[in-house]
Amino acid sequence: MKRKERMREVFPAPPTHEYWSIKAREGWRLVAAEWEREKEREGTEAPWMEEVPYGMKVGDDCLHLVENPEEKEALTLMLEMLVADKPFSEVAECVNDRGFRTRSGAAWTQVDIFNLLPRLVEVASRVYPTQEWAERRKRIYKLAR
Repeated sequence: MKRKERMREVFPAPPTHEYWSIKAREGWRLVAAEWEREKEREGTEAPWMEEVPYGMKVGDDCLHLVENPEEKEALTLMLEMLVADKPFSEVAECVNDRGFRTRSGAAWTQVDIFNLLPRLVEVASRVYPTQEWAERRKRIYKLAR
């Protein structure tokens, strides 16, 4: 079975007619064009971009953030282990062993866990007051021993 091969090229100047003829003889077919130009910033543009907080994702309506179940599970596991006074290295190891990866697809490191602390503090107030927390607390105290 044949597979499609794709190639992206950056041009310092517009391609010549000869260039297009050579590509066509080689079997290439133009499927898209990408245009770029310099533009002055307008006052209506957002002055900054923010990353979606870990544990959330952009909703289907593209207007709201909604919970990302897999990331929430990873956050909850990290919280449990940190409350049980486990070292960052052990937290990272456990999270990786359970198959969780960072958003870039890399394995978690103790530095990644440390850098996520502000987010963990932020979500802790949502995790702890739930009824589910009573059961989790029993498991956490077992981990700490």
